[in-house]
Amino acid sequence: MDGVELEILWSNLIGIVTERSKALQRIAFSPIVREAGDLACALFDLRGRMVAQANTGTPGHINSLAFAGAHLVRLFEGQCEPGDVLITNDPWLSAGHFFDITILTPIYDGERLIAYIGSTIHHTDISGYGIGAGARDVHEEGLWIPPLKLYERGVPNPVLHAIIGRNVRTPDAVFGDLAAQVSSGHAAAEHLIALCRRHGIDDIETLSDEIIQRSEDATREAIRKLKPGVYHGESQFDVPGGQVITLKTAVTIDAEKGGITVDFEGSTMQVPMGINVVLNYTHAYSTFAIRSCLNPELPNNTGSLAPIEIKAPLGSIVNCKYPAPVNARHVVGMYVPMPILKALHQVMPERVLAEGSGAVWTIQIQGKKPDGEPFTSSMFNYSGGMGARATKPGPSATCYPTGVAAVPIEILEAAMPIVFERKELRRGSGGAGRSRGGDGQIIQFRMLTDQPWLLNAVPSRLNSGPDGVGGGMPGKAGRFQINGQDVSEPRKLTMQASDVVLLETPGGGGFGSPE
Repeated sequence: MDGVELEILWSNLIGIVTERSKALQRIAFSPIVREAGDLACALFDLRGRMVAQANTGTPGHINSLAFAGAHLVRLFEGQCEPGDVLITNDPWLSAGHFFDITILTPIYDGERLIAYIGSTIHHTDISGYGIGAGARDVHEEGLWIPPLKLYERGVPNPVLHAIIGRNVRTPDAVFGDLAAQVSSGHAAAEHLIALCRRHGIDDIETLSDEIIQRSEDATREAIRKLKPGVYHGESQFDVPGGQVITLKTAVTIDAEKGGITVDFEGSTMQVPMGINVVLNYTHAYSTFAIRSCLNPELPNNTGSLAPIEIKAPLGSIVNCKYPAPVNARHVVGMYVPMPILKALHQVMPERVLAEGSGAVWTIQIQGKKPDGEPFTSSMFNYSGGMGARATKPGPSATCYPTGVAAVPIEILEAAMPIVFERKELRRGSGGAGRSRGGDGQIIQFRMLTDQPWLLNAVPSRLNSGPDGVGGGMPGKAGRFQINGQDVSEPRKLTMQASDVVLLETPGGGGFGSPE
C-alpha cells in the first residue's frame, strides 16, 4: 500500500478504537473501569486477527483480548447476523477470570460483514466468592458465561439476560457496564463503516494484511539485532497464606529467524487457591515485558506479537488447567515480567527495570450501609514502587506492569461507608542503587458501620521485597495489618465494626551498585 494512504487509514483506525475506549471508560458503572482504566478495546479483521488497539488499557486485558477475539470469531464463523453481539468470560478463552467479560460486536455494512470490534472490562461483581483467593475450584468463583450471543439481530437474549441478572449481587451495575460495552461497539461500527465508504473499500482485509505484516517484519528485524542465546531469570515471592511462588524463565533469542521463545519450565505448579494463571494471561504479560524493552513504539497487534512464543508446562501456576481457581490470578500474573526482565538484563541492560512490587494489592468489601442496605464494592487496588531504571529512579506508588490507576479515595468514600485515615508515600521503602527503587505507600481505612463486614484482600511480598538488579539493593517487603496485627490469609475475612486495616506496600528494587 501507498505509505501516505496507509498512515491516514492507520491513524483513523487508532482514532476509532481509542475514542470508543475512552467513551466506554466515561460511561462505565464500575469504578475500577471508570476511574482506574481497567479495560481494553481493539479492532479485529474477518480472520480474528487483532489489527489495532486503543491507546488506553491494561496489558493483561489488551493482549488477552487478542486471544478472546480470535476464539469468538472462530467459534461463530458463519453464524453471525447484523445486530448480533457476542459475549464470554470463559477464563481459558479470554482474560483469565470471571470478572473480565469480553464483548465482541460483528460490524456489518448492510448485510456484509467487514470487521469486529471488541472490549474487555472488569465488572463490579460476578457472584461467587469475590475477588479474593479463597475459592477451592473455579466453580466457586462465580458465573461462567460460555461463548454466546448477548444480542441476536439487535434483540437482547432474554434467557441469558435473566441468568446474569439473577446470579450477580449488583445487577444494575453489571447490566450498566454491559450496555456501555455494547453501545461503544455500535458507535465504533458506525465510524468504521463511514471510514470504509469514504475510502472506497469493502472491508479492512487488505489494510489489516499490510499493518500486520509490517508489524511482524519490524519486530523480527528488532530481534535480529540482539545477541542470540538462551538467558535465564528467576523470581520468588510470597502470596496470601505465606506460600513462596517461584517463576523461572528461559528466554531464547533466535536472531536468524527473528523470534523469541519464553519457557516457564521449572516454575511452581498450580495451587489449590485462586491465584492460578491461564496461559492467555501469562502470554499477555510476557509479550508486554519483551515488547516494552524491544520496540515499544511499534503498534501492538497480532503481527507484532507473532514472533514471540510463550511456553509453560500444563498444570503449572502460569498455565493452569481446569478446574483450578483463578479469580485472583493477577497476584501471580503481574509477576510474570520480573524473571523475563532479569533474563533480558543479560542482553539489553539499559532497557530493563529492576524488580518492582509486582501485583497490585486488591481489596473488595461486602457489608451493609447504615440504613441496612447490603452492598458489594467494586475491586479497588494499591500499588507499591516500581523497580529502578538504568538511568532513572523507579516511580513511586505506580502500578507496573498493569498500568491501572488507583480509584480516588473520594470516589470510594462516596460509594460506600468507608473512611480513609491515611494515604501517603512509604518514604525510604525503595531499594538503594545507582538508581533508587520507587517507594511504596501507606493506606489505612475503617468502615463506618455498627455491623460485621467482609474483607477480601490479596497482598503479596510480605516476607521479602523485590530484588535489585546489577548490584542494586532490594526494596522493603510489604506489611498488611488488622488492628496492629500482621495478617496473611488467602480467605475472605469476617471483620468487626471497629476494625482498622493498614496496608504498607513494597518498595521497588534498586538498579546498579549504590556506590
